[in-house]
Formats: sequence, C-alpha cells, structure tokens
Amino acid sequence: MKAAISFLFALASPTLPPRSTFQDAGIAAITQGKHGYTPSAGIPELRQAAADYFSRTRGIQVDADDVVVGAGAKPFIAYTIQSVTDYGAGDEVIYPVPGFPIYDSQIKANGAVGVPIFLRESRNFGFDPQELAEKITAKTKLLILNSPQNPTGGIIPKADLEAIAEILRKHPQVWVFADDLRSIGL
Repeated sequence: MKAAISFLFALASPTLPPRSTFQDAGIAAITQGKHGYTPSAGIPELRQAAADYFSRTRGIQVDADDVVVGAGAKPFIAYTIQSVTDYGAGDEVIYPVPGFPIYDSQIKANGAVGVPIFLRESRNFGFDPQELAEKITAKTKLLILNSPQNPTGGIIPKADLEAIAEILRKHPQVWVFADDLRSIGL
C-alpha cells in the first residue's frame, strides 16, 4: 500500500499572539542573521527534529531527507491531489464529509472527481469501512483520511484503520493522504 502522509502541527492560533518562547526564538534568529528565504523543503534542523520526533513517537524510522516543512495544510493537500491524479481524466478522490472545505475545492481545482464518504454521528463521526469498499473503483486514486476529523473531532478507531488497510491492500492504485493533526507539546 502506498501512502502520502502529512502531519500537521497546531503551534499557535493565528488569532492569538505567539508564546514568548517563540517570540524570543524569532528575535534571536533575526539578530543571528537567520532571515530571508529558507530551503524549499525547510531548514535542515527543523526537518531533523521532525524526523527524530516521528521516529521516536511512531515507532518507525523517518529520515530528515523525507521530511518537508510547509506553511499550513493547503499546499500539501493540493500537491498530493495534483501528484496522484491527472487533470480531467476522471480520477477519483474519496474524502470525508463533513470535512475541511479545502479537500473539495482542491479536488475540483486539480480536475479530479470528488467522491464523498459521509461521517456518521452514529459511528462517532466516522465512516463505515464497508462503505469505503463500495466506493472504490478503478478510477480511485486517493483516499483522504482525517483523524481527528475536522470539524467533528471524530477519531478513526484502530479496528476501522485495520479494516481500511485490508480494503486498500486490494487496491494498490489508491494512495492515502493522512491528514493527522497532533500536538507536539510545545
């Protein structure tokens, strides 16, 4: 099974002032000449810190060369859809509804076909893996998984993740975009 994974961190709300530790670090960086454009994949120290964190907390080996740092989720969602679908070819992207509005808009903007999978309150705002199995076609190229779900807060249970993985093993053409928001305790 192929997987494109995005881990997004909520460091601060854009409507609240940043913590003093972030302010102090920003001031120190500026006075030390660390300003201007950074490498497009992110500064090496941050990429290494992220790789170390994921290796330690997820029990998988992550190399800093496989980490890309970006400003928010929107570009990564767009890049993922763009990289696994062909504009206007009828390629399908399965995405959660209700969900982050950018999913639907980026599917359309990238010329793919959106296939909603509905989150059910009766399933604690999750979807039935069997419903997923029924939605996958030869044209399906991407499944967007979001846990905890935005905006419902539903979390995909381990048993459902295992069922989803089993379903996807039968469809090697389907990539997974895991929009996984987690706090890193800063």
